Amino acid sequence: MVNLADTFMINTVADGAMNFLRHIGVFKSKQIEAPVTTVIVRMPLWELAQEAGPFVRLAGLSGAAAVVLGAMGAHRTFPETDTKEDLRKIFDTANRFHFLHTLALMTAGAFFMAGMGLFCGTCYYHAFTGDRSFRRLTPIGGSCLILGWIAMVF
Repeated sequence: MVNLADTFMINTVADGAMNFLRHIGVFKSKQIEAPVTTVIVRMPLWELAQEAGPFVRLAGLSGAAAVVLGAMGAHRTFPETDTKEDLRKIFDTANRFHFLHTLALMTAGAFFMAGMGLFCGTCYYHAFTGDRSFRRLTPIGGSCLILGWIAMVF
């Protein structure tokens, strides 16, 4: 049976031997890990937006514009066209894309700004006026939106 004094001596000899072996490089020295400290900084939303960079501000403006345009479209009478296009449906698509890409704007901003301007903007214009002259730019805007989503991956 091993008594307390023998256990203490065995542990002391073992610790001494391990420290010697660590000192000469046979074993790596013990790493004492510092406890992880989480710091929570409470900051008003407007201060957070100012520190986050220009795309957060642009996303705020874009979101406000999407709400205003959505309200305008909800209370507007759309013009009749010769081709009987459903301009309300085109407007709804543009507004939905505008809202979704406003959220994504905070990550891959340049592509999303170009895409929302070219895709949503031309759809809004067509829906409000019935004029198809800028519709040729819509696919370019759609491509910019796709590139924005791909840019988020890298």
